[in-house]
Amino acid sequence: NPTPAMQNPDEDTQWNDILRAKGILAPKEVELDEDDIAALVDQVVLERTTEQRAADSESEDEEAVVRELWAKRLAELKEQAKKKVFGELINITSQEYKREVNEAGEGIWVIVFLYKNELIVCRRLQQILAGLAAKYAEVKFVQSISTSCIPNYPDRNLPSLFIYCNDDLKSQHIGPGIFGGEAMTPEGVEWSLSQSGAFETDLEDPREASVQQALHQARTGGEPSTSPASASAASSAPKRTFITRKDRRQRADSSSSSSSDSD
Repeated sequence: NPTPAMQNPDEDTQWNDILRAKGILAPKEVELDEDDIAALVDQVVLERTTEQRAADSESEDEEAVVRELWAKRLAELKEQAKKKVFGELINITSQEYKREVNEAGEGIWVIVFLYKNELIVCRRLQQILAGLAAKYAEVKFVQSISTSCIPNYPDRNLPSLFIYCNDDLKSQHIGPGIFGGEAMTPEGVEWSLSQSGAFETDLEDPREASVQQALHQARTGGEPSTSPASASAASSAPKRTFITRKDRRQRADSSSSSSSDSD
């Protein structure tokens, strides 16, 4: 029998297609013409352009966010700088009162302090107000000797504080007993002034501590509360022993009984 001639595996025949489908022959390489190559190049360029546009868009979004945050922060800094225009306890005369207080400006809080140097309570409050003026620089703190600002202003009303905003008297504190008198504290004054709305503070009402102290004394029979350190010192201190008359008589009787037994 004659040997059948081997077919060309690259030929497009039905038999070769069957062999390729069975995996006997390798898949036929796809031949690309110029149009196919041009289409592939266009597809690759389109995919790269789409990816680049997405990346550029994301970068632009990030830059927009950064610009927005920076603009917001800059506005906050400008607003803070605008507010911090005072920062000290300013001396004024009666002629300057209207301009510095009544015409201070829209939304500006003004705290007016009337005093006399010879009064201890006035000097005490003056020191505290100077510290608050530096702390709350957006508030205008002004001071004037009472009789220089208001003729015949009575000393019994000193010290006096008047709190204004938009030419409206919001609050006032008058007399030597304000804020606890000579025992006043910076925290107590700060908290009290904050209640007028001139500024905000994180301090709590100091009267709460006084109430708690009073309740503690009521529970302990009037004994003041002590700190852990003082309590420890008190416990480690030597204790005194008090001998009553009854103790002395009992000791004397015991001594006499011992003597008679020995006899």
